Amino acid sequence: MAFHEIRLPARLAFGSTGGVERRTEIVTLGSGFERRSTPWAQGRRRYLIGAGLRSLDDMATLTAFFEARRGRLYGFRFRDFADFKSGPPGAAVSAADQALGQGDGVRTMFVLSKRYGDGETAAERRIAKPVEGTVRVAVSGVEQANGAFAVDHAAGLVTLGTPPAAGEVVTAGFEFDTPVRFDTDRIEVTLESFDAGRMAAAPLIEVRV
Repeated sequence: MAFHEIRLPARLAFGSTGGVERRTEIVTLGSGFERRSTPWAQGRRRYLIGAGLRSLDDMATLTAFFEARRGRLYGFRFRDFADFKSGPPGAAVSAADQALGQGDGVRTMFVLSKRYGDGETAAERRIAKPVEGTVRVAVSGVEQANGAFAVDHAAGLVTLGTPPAAGEVVTAGFEFDTPVRFDTDRIEVTLESFDAGRMAAAPLIEVRV
C-alpha cells in the first residue's frame, strides 16, 4: 500500500473533530423483528482538520503536507489525541496495558492490538503504527528489557528474542498513530487579511495497513 511513514504535525490537528464509525446492515422482517449484521470486523476512524487554522504559515504547511501526499494517493500517520495510548489518554503507558497472546514455547512474534470493552463483547483493534520508543513488553508480568524484543514500527509487530513458555501471557503498552489518508483531492484557502486566512475543513479517513 502507498504509505508515507510521517506524522501530520500536531499543531495542524488542533480543533479537529472526528471519531469512529461502524457499518451495520439492518433488514426489517415482516414481523417487525430485525436482522442486524456487519461486514466490518473493526471500526473505521474519520476526522476533519484545518478548519481551526488562521495563520497563513500553518495553512501553507498543511497545503505543503497535502501536496507531498499527492492528495488521496499516499497515507500517513495521524495522532488522534482522544485515542493514542494502549490505556486511557491521561494515564502513563504500562507494559501490562494490553494482552497480546500466550506463549507456546515456539512463537516469538505477537501483533500489537487494543481492546475496547470487557469480556466476550469486547472489540479488538489491530495497532499497525506504534510510536517509536514507546513500546513496553512484559511476559507473565515481568517487563522485558529493550534488548529482549524488537518492534516493527511500520507493521505493529513485536518479536521476542526468546519464545515465551507455554501458557505465559505476553502483554504490552504503547503509544500509537492512526494510519489515514486525505479523503479529498482539493484544499481550499480563503485570504481574510494580509497575515490571516481561513481554510475549509479537510477530511481524513483511516486506512487498513
